[in-house]
Amino acid sequence: MSVNLKPAIARLAAGETLTDDQAEAAFDVIMSGEATPAQIGALLMAMRLRGETVAEITGAVRAMRARMTAIEAPDGAIDVCGTGGDGAGTLNVSSAVTFVVAGCGVKVAKHGNRALSSRTGGADVLTALGVNVDAPIESLSAILAEAGCVFLFAPRHHPSMRHAAGPRVELGTRTIFNLLGPLANPARVRRQLTGVFSPDWTRPMAETLAALGHQAAWIVHGMGLDELTVAGQNHVTALRDGSIASFVVEPEDAGLSRAPIEAIKGGDAGFNASALEAMLQGARGAYRDTVLLNAAAALIAAGQAGDLREGVSLADRSIASGAAFAALETLRRVSAVTVS
Repeated sequence: MSVNLKPAIARLAAGETLTDDQAEAAFDVIMSGEATPAQIGALLMAMRLRGETVAEITGAVRAMRARMTAIEAPDGAIDVCGTGGDGAGTLNVSSAVTFVVAGCGVKVAKHGNRALSSRTGGADVLTALGVNVDAPIESLSAILAEAGCVFLFAPRHHPSMRHAAGPRVELGTRTIFNLLGPLANPARVRRQLTGVFSPDWTRPMAETLAALGHQAAWIVHGMGLDELTVAGQNHVTALRDGSIASFVVEPEDAGLSRAPIEAIKGGDAGFNASALEAMLQGARGAYRDTVLLNAAAALIAAGQAGDLREGVSLADRSIASGAAFAALETLRRVSAVTVS
């Protein structure tokens, strides 16, 4: 493929799809800065209007991973994140899950960003909690080893994404890039819990991870949220060792009571940080139950729990024992240390 997007755009305009190799080449052109804004916009909207395929997403992720600034992480590390885009403005769930799962002894390399479509993103709430999300990249592996968790601030690890920023803003609608972030963890984890903004994307995302060689994942959507909810029915597609299965999960399956989504309504970074810290220190209610449900799914993906009830039990013990809060305190301390 030449160093522009014209061949790929021509294929899409003719009603064809791109193979994974063709998509990888096209997105490498974008991320190298060699495509024009008009070409980028045309490619993204052609895919969006027809619907992005697993092969196209797989190729785009490969291009993104090839240019990211990676860190070392132990085998068995997991990511817990979401695509965003649900617009619900809830309390931060995946950030809280990070500490609960780390308290269970599972290394968590959490990939995230500041608020884009939500009021308070992962980087925002962690900053309010006293975590340094701008710790030197060369120190992140050591932070993960000591704290059991680390925050990987997406813009620092994916600088090539800046070439698509202008067209994405000008388009003002979802594109394939909204799906790529959770699939391109800089620690190259092979296990993850990923929330998506629509139930239609749980299976394609799982199939993409399978194509990329991941060991296990839960891709979830709960009643409009890019996470599991105790408000009602959740759509899940699970990947394990190449096998993919889709099913529905109810809060009762995990031994948890129902509560409306409004019960975990969030606020600004300070508000969400206070709620997160209080929950880790023992506060009970819908927020804790939501975190327990999602942590249970993460522990299943990590191979530490056989089912949701066992996962909830382990997650509850992580909070009750103080291990989850200790993970937060350690991350605060070690992330503040700079590399000379």
